[in-house]
Amino acid sequence: MTIGQILFNLFALFTLVMAAGVVLNKNAVNAALCLLLCLVGVAGLFVGLNAYLLAFLLLLVYAGAIVALFLFIVMLLDTRGDARPTLNRLPLVARILATGLILGGVASFLQRGRLVSPDIAGTVGVGAALKPYAYQLFTTYLLPVQILGFLLLIAMLGVIVLSKKFVGMEDIK
Repeated sequence: MTIGQILFNLFALFTLVMAAGVVLNKNAVNAALCLLLCLVGVAGLFVGLNAYLLAFLLLLVYAGAIVALFLFIVMLLDTRGDARPTLNRLPLVARILATGLILGGVASFLQRGRLVSPDIAGTVGVGAALKPYAYQLFTTYLLPVQILGFLLLIAMLGVIVLSKKFVGMEDIK
């Protein structure tokens, strides 16, 4: 087993454990931090695949901005994960369906065997330079990026306004 395969397996295991932490955590802040670490694991997998730009963008956009926004909103809303919801019939059916789909996928994978990895030793890396990406980002796609940033700002301001506790005259007594 080569060092690349060992690192891939470690990053894959780390990503799966952190993804389970996102789903199984009762506390929303801990779940968001597990999401951050899960994204770091995925970025490590991208680095292992020599996709450095994707790894950088994943860390910059998702880990840096989206998870920070999640944490800001969760802390601003001050949600507590103490009370467990009751098991209704619909979530129970959804759980059974999801478990069946996962078991079916695993059985299908085991029946077909292992995936054959392609020979990538002779391939040439495409997109190694960042200059064409930067040029397109700041010329062709400048308006969509600015609109997306503006929408994120509006969403953050909306959360602040919705979570603000207003004091009325009846509360002063």
